[in-house]
Amino acid sequence: MAVKSVIQASKHPWMAALLRMCSDKAFIRLKWAGRRMPYKLNLKNPRTFNEKLQWIKLYDHNPLYTTLVDKYRVKQYVTERVGAEHVIPLLGAWDRVEDIEWEKLPNQFVIKCSHDCGGMVICKDKSQLDIPAASAMLKKRFDYNYYYEGREWPYKNVQPKVFAEAYKEDEFGELRDYKFFCFDGEVKALFIASDRQNKNEEVKFDFFDADFNHLPFTQGHPNAKSSKPRGFEKMKQLAAKLSKGLPEVRVDFYDVNGHVYFGEFTLFHFGGMVPFNPTEWDYKFGEWIKLPTTKRK
Repeated sequence: MAVKSVIQASKHPWMAALLRMCSDKAFIRLKWAGRRMPYKLNLKNPRTFNEKLQWIKLYDHNPLYTTLVDKYRVKQYVTERVGAEHVIPLLGAWDRVEDIEWEKLPNQFVIKCSHDCGGMVICKDKSQLDIPAASAMLKKRFDYNYYYEGREWPYKNVQPKVFAEAYKEDEFGELRDYKFFCFDGEVKALFIASDRQNKNEEVKFDFFDADFNHLPFTQGHPNAKSSKPRGFEKMKQLAAKLSKGLPEVRVDFYDVNGHVYFGEFTLFHFGGMVPFNPTEWDYKFGEWIKLPTTKRK
């Protein structure tokens, strides 16, 4: 039987408890098998991108990683390294969802949890926002530790906080992600996520090399026809600077009318559990990761 996510398993308390008792290594092996990856996981001699991400989860416990995945604290980290002009402005931060000062927020804003991945409230018109429903969703995410979803250990000790930031929209009427795959300060590839807010379309992913040549593979979603953003070279420059010293990290940006904003750091792209099609690209990306010579647990 395929391994369910912890959120899904929480509907069955006994299964959730059993999964939580698993060691990180056992959980990763179970989930890998449940995802029906096209090859057996090799943690002793990892070669592919996805395998090496699992190795990093288990054996590269750099304390900096917790700061990188903390969506609130990372704003200061990025400000100190590349400047506040590349950080989406903060509108407020609270220690509990119940403390959110909705009345003080502008008409448009985005609210996130510092320790979460994916869950957020996007408000384009506050007069139309169902605040009780938004609060309930945020409370659910606030009380959940994302670490248990895929054993991405940096999330385990992030201090929970809920915060609001300015709403941004690009020329396409959405906020496309430009996600750069970086390896110790060197940008090797990127992908663009589009149609994320279009309920009538499947999300599209387009992969490119560092010179914006389209790469012939898919991963999880079909291709679209994405164009090079105006801030492409600036994004590459910032990604290289922000990723220096890290064996691998995905650095995400937004381009709003030519102005580049930092999005987030992603240490474990798709959790390292989504196949490349064709698989040869999993090996190619894996060649770019130089794992630490010593383990840090």
